[in-house]
Amino acid sequence: MKIGTPKETFAGERRVAMTPESATALQKLGHTCLIETGAGLEAGFSDATYKDVGVEVVKTAAALWKAADVVAKMRAPDATEMKRLREGQTLISFFSPVADEKKMAAAAEKGATVVAMEMIPRISRAQKMDALSSMANIAGYRAVIEAGNNFGRFFTGQITAAGKVPPAKVLVVGAGVAGLAAIGTSTSLGAITYAFDVRPEVAEQVESMGAEFVYLDFEEEQTDGAATGGYASVSSPEFREAQLAKFRELAPEVDIVITTALIPNREAPELWTEDMVAAMKPGSVVVDLAAEKGGNCKLTVMDEKIVTENGVTIIGYTDFPSRMATQSSNLYATNIRHLMTDLTPEKDGVINHNMEDDVIRGATIAHAKEVTFPPPRPKVAAIAAAPKKDKPKELTPTEKRDLETAAFKAQTRNQVTLLGAGAALVLGVGLIPGMPASFMQHFIVFVLSVFIGFQVIWNVAHSLHTPLMAVTNAISSIIILGALIQVGSSSMLITLLGGLGILMASVNIFGGFLVTRRMLAMFQKS
Repeated sequence: MKIGTPKETFAGERRVAMTPESATALQKLGHTCLIETGAGLEAGFSDATYKDVGVEVVKTAAALWKAADVVAKMRAPDATEMKRLREGQTLISFFSPVADEKKMAAAAEKGATVVAMEMIPRISRAQKMDALSSMANIAGYRAVIEAGNNFGRFFTGQITAAGKVPPAKVLVVGAGVAGLAAIGTSTSLGAITYAFDVRPEVAEQVESMGAEFVYLDFEEEQTDGAATGGYASVSSPEFREAQLAKFRELAPEVDIVITTALIPNREAPELWTEDMVAAMKPGSVVVDLAAEKGGNCKLTVMDEKIVTENGVTIIGYTDFPSRMATQSSNLYATNIRHLMTDLTPEKDGVINHNMEDDVIRGATIAHAKEVTFPPPRPKVAAIAAAPKKDKPKELTPTEKRDLETAAFKAQTRNQVTLLGAGAALVLGVGLIPGMPASFMQHFIVFVLSVFIGFQVIWNVAHSLHTPLMAVTNAISSIIILGALIQVGSSSMLITLLGGLGILMASVNIFGGFLVTRRMLAMFQKS
């Protein structure tokens, strides 16, 4: 089939849905690729680059829409493009099915199939097609760059001959994909970074990136992330008040605030109020990544940068990914390519729109002259929630002491029993008629060695066995040397025990080297 990408008609949009690299991969699936002349120019891809990889360059958008069986683009189609959409054609793009119900119904009436990229289910198998995450990652990174461009100081602290420069303090509200990208960029630039999210389970991710998670002194039952597609759930009014109180406390301290709280097809919650902006220091910066849906900041103006009376810069741009058009186009085109791989399972250039597939069904909003939005919940949960466990009962000091005493007595009892059994065994062997005294000396050493080995090796946690391989190999080597000396004895029993010692120590040595080799291979780059 023919896959075509027209030039974006949305004002200021610089991205393109097909790159030379993705076109090469699509052709391997059996498809023919078309692109409108100049479509990739602002993203850094010339027509000549597309021609070099076998892409047909079409002069006009009308000709491309007429020739293509599948149209892949970034933004939702405008009125003119909707007129060009025809029966049997497949459109892949961002679409906003909630806001564009009329367009969705019109596409279904025409008999076209529409795949909305923002509707890709957030399940593990679909991560490679998750365009929302791809673009949010870039937006989070670019938000920090824009903040730095409007901030009058260094991010990192410095001590120079001219004086000391304190590090900037950055607060990231929302630790989703965009938030984590902003946190990583901010910490790498040397800023003191704080992060807040209504999902306490993301605290470990935040702290692992070098930021400090802002906790609230408030407990609230959180819903499973699977129920909201991996997004934060709506909080109670009480939780919201506690959250705003914490932000008011932080507002005078932070230099840069980056808000990322946004759920697709919903209005953005107001998190950074007017009084918080008033409490910030002159020269501070607020970057609102939710400006397209009303903004998390009360004073945000969509697509504009404003400066308040107290000198706070508020950035409400909605085109952060487009400001990094080359990177955004590469990631988005890769998402499209992975989606086409699922739509072309036989790699024969024929699309199989399998509505039984969770990913394809979830993203399809119009198909077979029907509106298929909203989709059913995926059969596989977006996030596997860990089963809740009851909190263990806290013990009193007396109960703890009693438990420790009982455990110590049980351990002592086991040790006494083991020592008694060993002594009885040695005594029984010594009473065998005709047993030479030299054998008893060796046997006692053997029993003591077994006892020491049991205490040193057997009681070690399994997770520590691999680091002990070198030590156990050395011990096994000593055992082999001792057994080789004894194997030539005139006593058949000693010879037998020596042979068994050589065999078991050899197995231990070779097994240790094998396990160590496999462990090291896990850390080697392929």
